[in-house]
Amino acid sequence: MAGNITHDPPPTAGGRRGGPLIVTEDTELLDDLLRLCAAAGATPEVHHSLPAVPGASAGGTGGGTSGQLGGWEAAPLVIVGDDAARRVRGAARRRGVVLVGRDQDDSGVWQRAVEIGADHVLVLPDGEQWLVDRIADVTEGVGRPALTVGVIGGRGGAGASTLACALAVTSAREGMRSLLVDADPLGGGLDVLLGGETADGLRWPAFAASRGRVGGGALEESLPELHALRVLSWDRGDCVAVPAQAVRAVLAAARRRGGTVVVDLPRRIDDGVAEVLAQLDVGLLVVPAELRAVAAAGRVATAVGMVLRDLRVAVRGPYASGLDDREVARLLGLPLAGEVPVESGLLRATESRRPPGTSARGPLARFCREFWDRALVETGGAV
Repeated sequence: MAGNITHDPPPTAGGRRGGPLIVTEDTELLDDLLRLCAAAGATPEVHHSLPAVPGASAGGTGGGTSGQLGGWEAAPLVIVGDDAARRVRGAARRRGVVLVGRDQDDSGVWQRAVEIGADHVLVLPDGEQWLVDRIADVTEGVGRPALTVGVIGGRGGAGASTLACALAVTSAREGMRSLLVDADPLGGGLDVLLGGETADGLRWPAFAASRGRVGGGALEESLPELHALRVLSWDRGDCVAVPAQAVRAVLAAARRRGGTVVVDLPRRIDDGVAEVLAQLDVGLLVVPAELRAVAAAGRVATAVGMVLRDLRVAVRGPYASGLDDREVARLLGLPLAGEVPVESGLLRATESRRPPGTSARGPLARFCREFWDRALVETGGAV
C-alpha cells in the first residue's frame, strides 16, 4: 500500500544526485530497504536517528556521521522507518520524505506522517515496486521527469500516428531529448513512418520479460535513433502484446531521462495501455471534423478519461457543414488543443522517407512547436 500526502519532487543540491537517506533501527526493515535500493541501483546513507548537521549539537546523531552525503536536508529522498518517526519529529521540514511501515491496520501511521512532514506513507511488502521506482527516479533522474504526451485517434484513420511523429520530430529539432513510443502493435510500426524499419536497436518484444526496474540510460542507448530522436516500436514478428508490468517499467525509465516522451496510442484500452495512460501528463485526441468521427471520439474519450485527467481535442479538417474546431470540442466536452493543419505534400514526403514534421516551416511543424511552447509553460518551464 502507498498513500500520497503531497506530490512535490524532492529537492536536489546543486543538481547533484546521490542515494537516499534511510533512518531506522529495525534490522528486518533495513534489510528490505537495502534490498530495494540495490534493485534501484542506489547506494543509501543509513542512520539510526536524525543525522547531525555540521556545526549543530551532537544530540541526535544516532548511527551516522555528520555531513555524509549531505544528510537530512540534501538527500534526494529520505526513507524513515515507522520505528524512527518519533526520533525525527524535530527535523527541518522538506519534500521527499517517505514513512515506511509493515502494519496494514495501523491507523496511527498517518498522524506520525503528518508530524514528520512525510509526502508518502508506504506499507511493505505491497509498496515495494513503488518505492523501487521512486528510488530509481531520484538516483538516476536528470531532474524534471519527461513531459509525456499521448496521442490517440478518435476513430481509425484520424491521423494520430502522423501527429505523434511530428510532435517527436519537432521536439528533437528544438534540442530536447526526445523519445517516440509506439504503443499500438497493430498500427504498422512508427519506425516505418520514420523510414527506419531496418535500423539497429531493440523493439518492444525485447522488453516483454521485464519484471523490475529498467535503467533509463540503458533503455535510451538500446533503441534505434532516427531523426535525432529515439524510437521504441514493434518488430514484424508475432508478438503483439507486452505485459503491463513491463510497459510500466519501460515508460517509467523513459520518463526518468527527462526531455519529452510522445506515445502513439491505440483506441482499444487494455492493461498495457492503461499503464501508459496513468503516466501521461497530457493526452491529445485527434478528431476529424465530421459527425460520425465526433460520435466515435466520444466513446474513446469516455474510456481514456477514466484514467487520464488532462485530455484535449485536436481537430483535423476539412470541416463538415455546421462544424468548426470549437464546436467539436464543445460536443466532446473537452478543452481544445487546436486545429491540426492540413499540410500539402505530406503523403509524398512520407513516401520519400521524410517523416511528418520534417519541414520546420510547414504548418504541421508550426502547430507542434506552438503546442510544445504552451505545454512547457503549463508544466513550469523547460524540460
